[in-house]
Amino acid sequence: MSIPVSTPTRLRVTFAWLMSGLMSLLMTGWIGWINAGMSSDFLARWAHAFVLAWPAAFTIVLIAAPTVQRLTQRLVTADAMQP
Repeated sequence: MSIPVSTPTRLRVTFAWLMSGLMSLLMTGWIGWINAGMSSDFLARWAHAFVLAWPAAFTIVLIAAPTVQRLTQRLVTADAMQP
């Protein structure tokens, strides 16, 4: 028996999964290339770093996203109210 999950919860988790995956992939590749250059084992090192980074990034995005969204809304709304 499965527990029904609301659409907003599914959207939040899916967003966190996709955003953290994309950012982890790009940032581990970029920092790996900056630190080690394009070596023969670059792809293996990149994959290793990605596997370690993605769970941390997913957790951070899942926890921090609501706060960041509220902060963004305040910044944008405050900016719109100024002459």
